[in-house]
Amino acid sequence: MTYTTRQNLPKQILAALLGGFILFIGIILVWTVGYQLAYAGRIFPGISVAGVDVSGLAPNDAALKLSQTLSYPISGKVLFRDADKVWVASPAELGMVFDPSASALAAYEFGRSGGLFGALAGQISAGGLGADVSPVVIFDQRVAYSYLQNIAVQVNQPVVEASLRLEGTNVVASPGQLGRLLNLDATLIYLGSQLQSFRDGEVPLVIAEAAPKLLDVSSQAEAARNIISQPLTITVPNYREGDPGPWMYDIPVLTNMLGVNVVEVGGVAQMQVGLDPTALRLTLSELKIYVDRQPANARFIFNDQTGQIEPIAVSNVGRVMDVEASITAINEALLRGEHNVALSVSETQPAVADTATGAELGVTQEIIAYTTYFYGSSNERIQNIVAATEQFHGVLVAPGETFSMGNTLGDVSLENGFAEAFIIYGGRTIKGVGGGVCQVSTTLFRAVFFAGYPVVERYSHAYRVSYYEKNISNNIDTNLAGLDATVYFPLVDFKFTNDTPYWLLMETYVNVESRTLTWKIYSTSDGRSVTWDTTGPSNVVPAPAPLFEENPELNKTRSIKWITPLRSRCQRDAHRLARRSDLFLRPIPNPLSTVAGGLRIRSRYRRSGEESQKE
Repeated sequence: MTYTTRQNLPKQILAALLGGFILFIGIILVWTVGYQLAYAGRIFPGISVAGVDVSGLAPNDAALKLSQTLSYPISGKVLFRDADKVWVASPAELGMVFDPSASALAAYEFGRSGGLFGALAGQISAGGLGADVSPVVIFDQRVAYSYLQNIAVQVNQPVVEASLRLEGTNVVASPGQLGRLLNLDATLIYLGSQLQSFRDGEVPLVIAEAAPKLLDVSSQAEAARNIISQPLTITVPNYREGDPGPWMYDIPVLTNMLGVNVVEVGGVAQMQVGLDPTALRLTLSELKIYVDRQPANARFIFNDQTGQIEPIAVSNVGRVMDVEASITAINEALLRGEHNVALSVSETQPAVADTATGAELGVTQEIIAYTTYFYGSSNERIQNIVAATEQFHGVLVAPGETFSMGNTLGDVSLENGFAEAFIIYGGRTIKGVGGGVCQVSTTLFRAVFFAGYPVVERYSHAYRVSYYEKNISNNIDTNLAGLDATVYFPLVDFKFTNDTPYWLLMETYVNVESRTLTWKIYSTSDGRSVTWDTTGPSNVVPAPAPLFEENPELNKTRSIKWITPLRSRCQRDAHRLARRSDLFLRPIPNPLSTVAGGLRIRSRYRRSGEESQKE
């Protein structure tokens, strides 16, 4: 008997629980249905809409009460603020419309929807703590969007970069401006929430800001004012008398050259002011012509009494302007407030300073002194001889150097002291600047020839010129025929090589009264000597009659060009001259042989223990 009771115990417990649950559900159902029947057609107690109590009212009565009580859409205030700017609008102006019937119906459905348990929970919460139902509103966002757009017109502003401008010589700075843009969609979300609350309040404006790269350039404006506050003076570093410059640029010029550049440093934009590199580069490139120079050795003369050399011109340091580095140096100096700026220049020291001695250079004795004569020369030709000769007085030639007469002579022009005199051009004798310079080149050639130095480049004249063959007695020495040299740099040059281990010092002297040009070379003798012989001119052909041509350049008056007749026409060994009525084409002679007419000149120079021959 006891055993049977224990077996049925779990079933009895389960039945009890099930019965209790059914009883609980039944009680809830009875309560809920009974509560709803008690308030059939009426809103449950404790329910309000936007704070207005509508409990116990029928939906129609509640709608009437709500419409009479809730005037928020018309009288409510919604505030927008941006710094010191304020905008106030009613909900109706923002597109809000209140629906009292729908709101009353929503209050009536509270505690009746959501299933058995949802309805019960609503009834209990309303009866206990009370329940405030959100009013039903219609929000026309198009109206609100239009209202916010009007605010955006006053709020939005573009990004403005700070800038500098010039008004004459006055620097004006304009500050930058933050960019601002009202986010309409994000602001609408906040506005919708505020309207739903049925309370007055402030809606935040969602504004996106964008900062300019440059907001303030007042310091750069001050730097620009300092740059153009006074003239700029540019100098050559280590200035010595005779150097070019200084160059001064006044305030209007600096103002025109002032430039502004925006760069990024570490991802941050910076404004840099200074003289515009392009304009400054153009200016400095013009100065570079005057600043740059090759290093120049000191010039000397040899004192025959003391056997020592004496300086007559100081050495010059070579200079090369670095334009880009100078641009940087000038702008950096101006930013420091400095208006006296030295150019950026690389210097090259000369090989021989004016403190050198003859012993150091190997200039200890006279090697040769050779004189030519220019009897009958015009004043213009003499002027050119003097001007050209001066360029070589005291010049040094380094051991192993190939000396170019053209490089040392420089530009033969009226500006450099030369005059117009007769020259040979195109096989004709015409007027040209520098006529007579060949007297100098011929003298140098003969001094080099008879001293035994190798001639690297040398050209004779287009035809034989007798005044290069004059001797001290003003007579023609035919043995000198062919011993001439012409220069027309850079096309035609005279060059020789100093093949000794000693420096050569050249001195040149012109005696206008006696019509002589003397070229001296000083060095240390290596024992060489020169012997030479010549056949003299042969196969001499008389010159044709003078040829006169009308000058087409003259209109009102007539003049003639006088073309010097050729002095001779001849056969040159294996070289034959082409014949024309007005000129002869000459072959380019071998620099180591000198041919004139039908003659050949042979020279030999002897050193200690060796002999060399030139033909």
